[in-house]
Amino acid sequence: MTDFDRNEVSRRSLFKGVGALGAAAAVGAATSKTAPLAYADPAVGSRAVSIAGTTLEAVGTPASTGVRQYRRLTAGAGWPLIVRSELATPKAGRDDRRVGLASIVQTTDIHMVDAESPVRLEFIHPQNGSAFRPHEKLGAAATITLIERINALGSAPFNGRAFDCVVSTGDNTDNHEFAELDWFLTLFSGGSLQQSTGDLNRYEGVQVWGSTLYWQPESPVNDIYKQKGFPQIPGLLSSSIKPITSPGLDTRWFSVFGNHDDSVSGVVPSGIGFIDALYTGNIKLDVPKDQAAIDRMATAYNTAPTSVAKVLAEQVQTGPIRRITPDARRAPFTPRQYMAEHFRPRYTGPGPVGHGFASHAPQSGITYYSFDIAPGVVGVSMDTTNHAGFTDGSIGQGQLDWMQRLFTRDRTTLFVAFSHHTSDTMELPIPDPERPFERRATGPQLIDFFHRFPNVIAWVNGHTHTNKITPHRGPTPAQSFWEINTASHIDFPQNARVIEVNDNKDGTLSVFCTLIESAAPYEVAYSDHSVTGLGSMYREFSYNDTGYDPKRLGTSVDHNVELLLVKPT
Repeated sequence: MTDFDRNEVSRRSLFKGVGALGAAAAVGAATSKTAPLAYADPAVGSRAVSIAGTTLEAVGTPASTGVRQYRRLTAGAGWPLIVRSELATPKAGRDDRRVGLASIVQTTDIHMVDAESPVRLEFIHPQNGSAFRPHEKLGAAATITLIERINALGSAPFNGRAFDCVVSTGDNTDNHEFAELDWFLTLFSGGSLQQSTGDLNRYEGVQVWGSTLYWQPESPVNDIYKQKGFPQIPGLLSSSIKPITSPGLDTRWFSVFGNHDDSVSGVVPSGIGFIDALYTGNIKLDVPKDQAAIDRMATAYNTAPTSVAKVLAEQVQTGPIRRITPDARRAPFTPRQYMAEHFRPRYTGPGPVGHGFASHAPQSGITYYSFDIAPGVVGVSMDTTNHAGFTDGSIGQGQLDWMQRLFTRDRTTLFVAFSHHTSDTMELPIPDPERPFERRATGPQLIDFFHRFPNVIAWVNGHTHTNKITPHRGPTPAQSFWEINTASHIDFPQNARVIEVNDNKDGTLSVFCTLIESAAPYEVAYSDHSVTGLGSMYREFSYNDTGYDPKRLGTSVDHNVELLLVKPT
């Protein structure tokens, strides 16, 4: 653990309740006799090529008044640029010398949801917020508005370099279903889709069942969401299942594997016959009458995922159940099938073919790869999921050996690593079922591994649905790197991140990280059921979700930042 890591709790306590500029000033004050570790740069407008369309310009912010606890959103003041110098000292005049080396957009945790899936247990959402979200049926429309934002920007705000690539760092699907994967791949590559399964002419999920446990948007039922202030919106669910068309990304894009792309609800091990049959069947569980049954299921999902099949089978036998239209497209895919789908011509979009996965990957099962981002900058897509199930991750020795060869082949190349999991969510080194005797490393061990290679400058990830940027100081300044964790597209604040690598020509690098939101307006009339309108409501409902966690926003030092590094030689 670095000195900065040890101080993280006290620093974040210092930031609590302080505005962005005040927080940055507090960092400087805390270091008194030394240069501030982080400070707000008031010259951001002159330093950037353009801040338009980014959170440097404006940020979705709750309006001052609302109905009960419900708040609409409005355009708030943009977040400042924070210069962070924990790993290297910023030198004057670097903007005049700056050479842009790479420009990357990170999306993460898209979570395309089949909200009518029989294996989803929405009734445990009070104990597990990801089990049901009131806005989940609007995900496809919202993702189109995110793609529109990325396409409209086209280039990085500080070095002006056209985007070299987009990298989606896992949990692209919610429940590793073929239908969800088709929607994700179609959205990113371009084409028409319908975010519905079963009967495509009507929604068959929990939001029309009349239960007060879920938001019933089209009916006057006084559910727990309406008690909070959620509106009644006639026709919303009907609009959510209509065919829509995505323009697809204008920029080549790469796919990273996440735990929701591998396991049932991102937790339960794959390949359990009873659960696989449930996916494509005609039975969906209604809310159990017995609270103890709900608690047993929630406990299984949250703490003992290997017991879920047993508890689930008991609940199917005792009911209550609903009959729904079966659909073979709900079948779960394997990691090999996930990669194979990326090679289908209809999903090629702006390329590359396979979106990073090697041509042999569907046969070999190798879920990691490297790719050229720009001249002298290479991306490394890691697979940190445990294919035996569970939420937390780890990484196999085979990947570490492969990366060691890659990093030492050319020490002048700069490497940006991508994964789904973060360093503090890789604490489960259980064996990979395909490689049961392979050693697996945890997050702290992966940090130590990266410290061995000065040309590894950043580790970019998702999974936590939280904005957080952490410096990892190495044995020498040149062996340090930044860990860049970005919030999801499904839970508020619904950010993506532009990451640009720059050579300051003074012995340092600047990695600018700028958060962006979708192109949907912050507020629309509830009668606007266009793609844009649905995308706007998606954001607003996510802010008002009962599972909303303000910690996911992060603080000012996790938003728009310039991260200084010693340039490796």
